[in-house]
Amino acid sequence: MASGRVEPAYCRGSHTLVVSMAMFKQNRQRLCERLHKNNKVPKGAVILLQGGEADTRYCSDHEPLFRQESFFHWMFGVEEPDFYGAVEVDTGKTMLFAPKLPAEYAVWMGKLLTEDDFKVRYEVDEVYFIPEIAKVLKEKSPSVLLTLRGLNTDSGKYSREAAFDGISEFKVNNEVLHPEISECRVFKSDMELEVLRYANRVSSEAHKEVMRNVKPGMYEYQMESMFHHYCYFQGGLRHLSYTCICGSGDNASVLHYGHAGAPNSKQLHDGDMCLLDMGGEYYCYASDITCSYPCNGKFTEKQKGIYNAVFKASRAVMAAVKPGVSWVDMHLLAERVQLEELAKLGLIQGDIEEMMKVRLGAVFMPHGLGHFMGIDTHDVGGYPEGTERINEAGLRSLRTSRTLEHRMVLTIEPGLYFINVLLDQALANPEQARFMCQEVIEQYRGFGGVRIEDDIAVTEDGMECLTVVPRTVEEIEQLMAEGEGHKVTLPQEAGKPSV
Repeated sequence: MASGRVEPAYCRGSHTLVVSMAMFKQNRQRLCERLHKNNKVPKGAVILLQGGEADTRYCSDHEPLFRQESFFHWMFGVEEPDFYGAVEVDTGKTMLFAPKLPAEYAVWMGKLLTEDDFKVRYEVDEVYFIPEIAKVLKEKSPSVLLTLRGLNTDSGKYSREAAFDGISEFKVNNEVLHPEISECRVFKSDMELEVLRYANRVSSEAHKEVMRNVKPGMYEYQMESMFHHYCYFQGGLRHLSYTCICGSGDNASVLHYGHAGAPNSKQLHDGDMCLLDMGGEYYCYASDITCSYPCNGKFTEKQKGIYNAVFKASRAVMAAVKPGVSWVDMHLLAERVQLEELAKLGLIQGDIEEMMKVRLGAVFMPHGLGHFMGIDTHDVGGYPEGTERINEAGLRSLRTSRTLEHRMVLTIEPGLYFINVLLDQALANPEQARFMCQEVIEQYRGFGGVRIEDDIAVTEDGMECLTVVPRTVEEIEQLMAEGEGHKVTLPQEAGKPSV
């Protein structure tokens, strides 16, 4: 809220991307155009959104770093907490309502911005302070306020509906807006694609920086630290898109490793396979990239075999992606390719189509092939109202089952993992066990896993890969060898202090 940029563009220095507020104006126009075609939206309707709120940690006065609520960001691009925003559907005229802070806040937070400052900063038509919201909206005489309430099919949580003192005096519809704005977010504009390219470009370089510097003896969290430092220092990406997954050895088989109970704390041992799922976000637009490689820079034959199986699946999907293709079919394609490669490696045997029928692929890849990505890592719109998930192993984990269309942005992230609980279940299931070569599979327990994740945009006749990192075994080994001469110095492991 305090002294900050006033010009109508977001930028973190001459070395970073400039994002014009015109991007958000275009987003609002796209939404209004959709609502114009909806016969449930009368003339004189006004969209009303409530932004994210500043909060403190538990009962303390510590404020965690604020990140804007995603729908509000998509509409307005506002960085600060505690705002409201309104848009007249008929005209596109836009209003922001800023929190009214006491004058003494200027001592602690710097110069407080005025209504005119915010008007210029976010390139909107009108700005008021929140105490005026009921009065201003009454003067607009909206036929209905369109508020946001809808289910996120990934989190199972509902979006927060706008509320303010006096809203009961207005007619409110909280059903129309959510499906329409979600569908808008599925399809990225040219300007949005440029921000996503930038986030990917910086995050790709950060992955390469880690790749150059990783070595046995490090800790998983040091890889996380190197990644975050590069993203922020070199690219101005203050936030990461999600908690980094830096699994080494068997930890690489834990799909959501890095959480509070397993916080990237293991030391890397010579020969460990590492799975690094890390992405930075720029102005709330995400990247989501996974690289897998041995921490010593040299693949063993086993590691090479599993890695190349996943790489082949990744590239088979990329070659098939285009508008009109079913994402479910892409998942099945990745499974089929990986099963074929596992058979060549001697881990499984038999008819591939019969394996597909008993969902053997989900034993080695229990997650979905990928997901929509944008302002959220797992972006909205995967399952529009009325769409149901496929209730089969692996397929039920897909975050969308839609047919691909131009301007969709997704991740392609096949993987192979050796997860003891899934291997044990499959070996105890006669339908699946008949295909599994148990003696060979036992040799891979503790291997961990491999995931290769790229972010792609669907084009008019194919796809664009936004991620630019070494992908072949040869490319990875070459980059890691080049980094040998200037790896970061590890802290000395002196006598461990205790308290």
